Amino acid sequence: MPVHHAPPRKLLLVVDAPSLLHRNHHARAHTGLMDRSGRPAWAIHGMLRQIIEAIERFAPDAVIFGLDDRKASVREELYPAYKAGRAAKDDALVDQLDRAGTFLDALGLATLTPPGLEADDVSASGARWAEDHGWNCVIITSDRDAFSHISEHTRVLRLINGGIDASPLLDPTRLVSMYGVAAEHYLDFAALRGDPSDNLPGVSGIGEKTAAVLLTQAGSMQTVWADIDHNEGRTLAATLDSWAVETGTRRMGATIVRKLAAPEARERYEFNIQMMSGRDDLDLGLTPDVPGTPGLLPLDLGRVNTVVGYLGVERTTTLAVRVLSTDPASAALR
Repeated sequence: MPVHHAPPRKLLLVVDAPSLLHRNHHARAHTGLMDRSGRPAWAIHGMLRQIIEAIERFAPDAVIFGLDDRKASVREELYPAYKAGRAAKDDALVDQLDRAGTFLDALGLATLTPPGLEADDVSASGARWAEDHGWNCVIITSDRDAFSHISEHTRVLRLINGGIDASPLLDPTRLVSMYGVAAEHYLDFAALRGDPSDNLPGVSGIGEKTAAVLLTQAGSMQTVWADIDHNEGRTLAATLDSWAVETGTRRMGATIVRKLAAPEARERYEFNIQMMSGRDDLDLGLTPDVPGTPGLLPLDLGRVNTVVGYLGVERTTTLAVRVLSTDPASAALR
């Protein structure tokens, strides 16, 4: 009997565009690069170079860029102090954040600016879309929130200093080894820990290490809250103390139960879950069965030449034409 192998899964690349633009603005401002109209272009150019590198590395079949709605924010309406304390954005960065979507659309790549929402929500929806359509997914971002989307078929390239090649590509196994928490528990972990960059305090007395131990030993927070509600946290305390004995650390079971049992602890945790959960039901507008529609690779050679050429960097135009207007390597496998 002949063996029938399932065809390889296609790949969707989901890019957190504001994350890349911010990083490239700070890393490349010294270049002072202007486009042919004399407007600042170093962040857009840096983002494009990184995306070309990523496309060359991963050979995706489609690419979608998530953008923030910069005029309205559902999360800010719910919590006016959301992201308060961040430094004001430089005018040149604001200008490039505003123009990036038009630039990417002109290239023929797909972008989504969800009303009142953020690029994080596009990442969540991209992972869900890929799962629903039998594709694999790679999310490119410097934001840890995306870790909650990691699964058997979704990986996260967390952009750090050194660019695409020096950044860790996280799958479920690597996430546990690096952060000590499973992907399915990452949202719980983040809600307990809090996120200073978004001005979201964590649960009082539950730091990053305690949160990781708590979830590893007790499982989901649903289990934790149920034990606190119906058993005064006795099982949880015993489990944590047993772990402490095994590892030779101080027993903290009763202390942790007391901190979690405080009324404001549950309130803070649930509020953080609400703020941190990415919307995964957005319509991405991807139509992979219609050749030539936005987001599908390869891109039109003429458009790539014209749009990238507007940045005025000849070597980038040459690279973009070679990588973006040829069939992805994964196509050769089909």
